[in-house]
Amino acid sequence: MPDTVTPHRIAPALCLAAVLGAPLPALADGHSADALKARVADLERELAEARAALEAAKSESAPATPSRDIAFDIGGGTLKVGGASRVNYAVGDYGDDTGGPSRAQGDGGNFTLDTFRINLDYNNGPLLGKLEYRFYNGSHFLHTGWVGYQLDEASQIQVGVNRVPFGPGAYGVSQSWFFDQHYYVGLADDMDLGAKYTRSMGNLTFDAAVYFSDEGTGAGRSKDSARYSYDVVDETGSGYDEGPQINLRAIYSLPGDGVKTDVGASFEYGRLESQGSADDGSHWAASAHMVNKWAGFTLATQLTRYEYDVDAAQPLGTDTLVQVGAFDFPNTIAAKAWIPAVSLSYTVNTPGVGWLDYIVPYAEYSRIMKDEDGFNDSDLLTFGAAWANGGWYIYTDLVFSNGNEFVGGEAAFGDRLGANADDEWQKRFNVNFGYYF
Repeated sequence: MPDTVTPHRIAPALCLAAVLGAPLPALADGHSADALKARVADLERELAEARAALEAAKSESAPATPSRDIAFDIGGGTLKVGGASRVNYAVGDYGDDTGGPSRAQGDGGNFTLDTFRINLDYNNGPLLGKLEYRFYNGSHFLHTGWVGYQLDEASQIQVGVNRVPFGPGAYGVSQSWFFDQHYYVGLADDMDLGAKYTRSMGNLTFDAAVYFSDEGTGAGRSKDSARYSYDVVDETGSGYDEGPQINLRAIYSLPGDGVKTDVGASFEYGRLESQGSADDGSHWAASAHMVNKWAGFTLATQLTRYEYDVDAAQPLGTDTLVQVGAFDFPNTIAAKAWIPAVSLSYTVNTPGVGWLDYIVPYAEYSRIMKDEDGFNDSDLLTFGAAWANGGWYIYTDLVFSNGNEFVGGEAAFGDRLGANADDEWQKRFNVNFGYYF
């Protein structure tokens, strides 16, 4: 599915609407009423699909990320080169020298390099391609890399490292820099290696995907965790790797004038391949989600059940925990849990403010509710806003959590999404300055 609905796709829809709005010509000799009825039915179906595409273009789940792409004509197509550089400031509950994924050292706060990335986008008629490579402090890795084909106006296929179709959108329910707890267990903005097919049928959008493995690790200090999205990782050489996986997702847009509502369901099942003496395992997740939009507000809700079936003979020595990793740091998560998540945001356009294009304030909450007795649940509560001006996109977030590796640094690292033995609420104020070129 294309990331956005582009103007060249909307133009045919408007032309079709004009045709349907005009009076029908009189029947020509030899043309039956049944043939005319069939033609009208075809036009009405095409109009419904066109209206759905136009509506999607008017109401994306979040404002578009600013860009300053440079375009080249290559092989009869267009190659766009872009990227971003982001710097982060964090202050909160940290020890004297926490480092690590918290990106902060000491309670006084500090600035650090967050990300530098390069983006390539290729378009040559139905042929498509996308590549993104990221550099972080001490690590670098592939984020996205796929080639695709636009089969028709309503369907597309992508092959390579692409975003797994799970949840209400690319980033789950979240608008914030921190995302919600789905991301940290690999169920939002997850990149894997495989093939994805997307088709729109009127108000229904359907995704089906087959993945062969995760996206792989890049360069860093860890053995297997230098990557952008959270996956099951093997840091010992005798743990688990992600194997073949299937994903299905359906999202239906309910008709309505005052409130636009998208309801959907997602399903995932995959194998875990043991690299040691433990038996192979598996994992699955199922989710119901909904996005409501009205008068500038967006309310996104999601409820997910996930389970990992692992052998207690794995290096962790238990079947109640799973080792995952990202950003060059491994940690553990509970093997079985429920995740409710909610986000409320409001888009404010600011045409009268010269230094600001728009602002999106938001409030978000999510929780990992674990099956295992003795495990403490993990909460994440975020209040913040995203500010856009030209190529600048800035997040300001005040975050409270009793179970997230990126919030606070005084509790034990690596356990907060697992047993969360400390069960301690900590806070972080974060500003992320991003310039997109």
